[in-house]
Amino acid sequence: MYKLLIFLKRRPGLSREEFRSYYESNHAPLCQKYMAGVDRYVRRYLEPASNMPEMDADVITEVWFKHRAALDYVLATAAQDQLPPDVLADEQHLFDRSKSRFCAVTECETEMAPAAQ
Repeated sequence: MYKLLIFLKRRPGLSREEFRSYYESNHAPLCQKYMAGVDRYVRRYLEPASNMPEMDADVITEVWFKHRAALDYVLATAAQDQLPPDVLADEQHLFDRSKSRFCAVTECETEMAPAAQ
């Protein structure tokens, strides 16, 4: 599997609750229309500890692909800001696009030994 991570910051004036609700109810379904070749679409909402400063992202969106060509196409399209017009318009409502970042990911996982009892 190939994975794209997208780090997104909510638009100023939106609470975390408003942001999450709109993303799940409106933006995610809108984006699904354009997700041919995507195998998983996951949103991980960040909940910083109360004593930590504001983070540069409110959600990490994961888009998973079985084929590298599909990932490469999405990376090239996003790098040129060639998203569909309705997605771009919706993003203006939801995100501070100046803080949006994306990258491909290579994962390495360590097998953990069973806990001693």
